[in-house]
Amino acid sequence: MWKVLNWAQKNLVWSIPIAMLAGLLFGQVADPAFLRWGILPLTFLMVYPMMVTMNVRDLLKPGGNRLQGTTLAVNFLLMPAIGYGMGLLFFADQPMVRLALLLTALLPTSGMTISWTGFAKGNVPAAVKMTVVGLIAGSLLAPVYLKALLGAVVEIPVLQVFGQIALIVFLPLVLGTLTQRWLTRKHGEAHFNQKLKPKFPPISTLGVLGIVFVSMALKSRDIFSNPALLPNLLLPLVLIYALNFAISTLIGKAFFKRGDAIALVYGTVMRNLSIALAIAMGVFGEQGADAALLIALAYIVQVQAAAWYVRLTDRLFGAPPVAPPPAASTTA
Repeated sequence: MWKVLNWAQKNLVWSIPIAMLAGLLFGQVADPAFLRWGILPLTFLMVYPMMVTMNVRDLLKPGGNRLQGTTLAVNFLLMPAIGYGMGLLFFADQPMVRLALLLTALLPTSGMTISWTGFAKGNVPAAVKMTVVGLIAGSLLAPVYLKALLGAVVEIPVLQVFGQIALIVFLPLVLGTLTQRWLTRKHGEAHFNQKLKPKFPPISTLGVLGIVFVSMALKSRDIFSNPALLPNLLLPLVLIYALNFAISTLIGKAFFKRGDAIALVYGTVMRNLSIALAIAMGVFGEQGADAALLIALAYIVQVQAAAWYVRLTDRLFGAPPVAPPPAASTTA
């Protein structure tokens, strides 16, 4: 079981499409309506393990204010504007799909921000701080942005959105922090970081795959009746990610050194699609399935783009600095 989960977590580019295909087929052979009851448990399964690995004390670490401030500006000024504009351009008469684009633009950073920054040999401590700040800021600002930008075309139950975020973000964050402290106290910090912490992301991936399966099953008959639906949703997603990578790369190259620039890119491009899915499905019910379909497709675009970008980082930012060789020991 662990081997399967580890494979799924490390190969999202394959496991997400497999879950999507399974959901599509299930929706053709059975009535998927009962699957809605699994949305909340799957959401908790998706978010809670992620919170166990997150250390809120990283917020208190000094330094990096210019980098963090730039990341916040891109995430909460530039990207919402791009997401809103793309929604108007491509889906002016489809408010729930516009909602999905705006949700993805409003909820930055995930555990993958840290992972991809590490793969590209960027500033991992800065990426960790970006992840914590982005999660909290996005959760607090999302209901306000949704109401301000889409309140005229979609009924946004602001209190319900806040309640859902409290349930799927802040409650798991508190429980995850308590779990982390208990495991650290019981087994020691080194054992937790080396042995226990790596076990939680695959569990979170199981929740992601479950939510993707449910969202695709609920939309299966619509998709089969309109085969052009998926390509029409993919085009604006590809454009948004391409713009995001290009803008963040230019800012990083212009104002930051290599490690910080890479952290900036992954701290602004990787979106918290898990929480976006949870809000879409948990708050907007059956209507949210339209939004969830686009968010599920965003997983594929995001993972593929992040993997290709790692291969380009040395060309864009130069090779990582080489550590000096250890000084030769001398003997008397």
